[in-house]
Amino acid sequence: MSEPPRFDRGHTDDLMSFLAASPTPYHAVANAAQRLEKAGFRQVAETDAWDATSGGKYVLRGGAIIAWYVPEGADPHTPFRVVGAHTDSPNLRVKPRPDTGAHGWRQVAVEIYGGPLLNSWLDRDLGLAGRLTLRDGSARLVNVDRPLLRVPQLAIHLDRNVTADGLKLDKQRHLQPVWGLAGTVGDGDLIAFLEQEAGLDAGSVTGWDLMTHSVEAPAYLGRDRELVAGPRMDNLLSVHAGVAALAAAATDAAGLSYIPVLAAFDHEETGSQSDTGADGPLLGTVLERSVLARGGTFEDRARAFAGTVCLSSDTGHAVHPNYAERHDPTHHPRVNGGPILKVNVNNRYATDGSGRAVFAAACEKAGVPFQSFVSNNSMPCGTTIGPITAARHGIRTVDIGTAILSMHSARELCGADDPRLLANALVAFLRS
Repeated sequence: MSEPPRFDRGHTDDLMSFLAASPTPYHAVANAAQRLEKAGFRQVAETDAWDATSGGKYVLRGGAIIAWYVPEGADPHTPFRVVGAHTDSPNLRVKPRPDTGAHGWRQVAVEIYGGPLLNSWLDRDLGLAGRLTLRDGSARLVNVDRPLLRVPQLAIHLDRNVTADGLKLDKQRHLQPVWGLAGTVGDGDLIAFLEQEAGLDAGSVTGWDLMTHSVEAPAYLGRDRELVAGPRMDNLLSVHAGVAALAAAATDAAGLSYIPVLAAFDHEETGSQSDTGADGPLLGTVLERSVLARGGTFEDRARAFAGTVCLSSDTGHAVHPNYAERHDPTHHPRVNGGPILKVNVNNRYATDGSGRAVFAAACEKAGVPFQSFVSNNSMPCGTTIGPITAARHGIRTVDIGTAILSMHSARELCGADDPRLLANALVAFLRS
């Protein structure tokens, strides 16, 4: 097998395009599938019988995608190397009865998804995107990627205490965006508008999964363009790196001793408990069907899972220059310092010593530095799909990621070199 490819700064340019084109999990998996198709992968339907052919395949379900590459002559008990990630990000999502307003304003009724930094959604030009479901059960993606909505902040003249007491937002009353003026807001106005935007017949939409997004494009920052600001880095940065790494691993599959896999799930930000979340059966079902399609037995499935390793890749916290005391004093991950290895002895992350060795070997092979992350003992630790994946499927899992600032903001910040460093490490892992 030849040496793995080395991604350069062009990978970051491509990430920025991917972020801009993926305002929702549904768009993210559609764009991931399109990139995999160009690399020779083909979609397989869950309702069809699967065959034993080699090559790249993928399954789409809602906002999740599972893709894998079967090398020529792979045994039924061949283990998997899995890159795990999630496609969703905290935001404002449209309610079932979206049309609302008062005092001559037309507004959209929204619900808070996940744990966004609410202040970051104020006074920001927002678009609207998502999935429309039609009467026949088919779905159509829609993306109004222009200034359409805005959550206006109260002027300081009407809240003189905001400077001293801090901004306090009521999630129900203060975050409903405006999108126009009207004497009265009629039921169905928003969906009728989106039907027009999507080129659909009036009244054809009976269901929707819609969410807001910032329309400001990703951009390089800094004198030397060493930083990148953009939306949804948590966690489309990992999804993009995983897609690039899987496609690269498949270009020279001769000699692969594992089956490389990308598993990008939805609903991580709300607990992963859905048919497209990491706590659902999707990944296990796909891997097991791959074993059985190649003539395997339950014994082969058990052997394959016993040798499988998953890298759960999600963003983590870079040390913040204004709040360094919030971090562990001996662990200060820095942007452009390479991917981070996440450790928590209470299993909020799934990494242990043997997992660290696997990741260290991949980084060494790729020539990529890595850093360690642990939380300050006095502060609660977040979690990822890592512990869920390990517990649900019984496979060794390692939590890693990329250090960023402003996590869960409408616009986050990372180092311009870190996306390619992560992708290079993932290629080496998948091809080890």
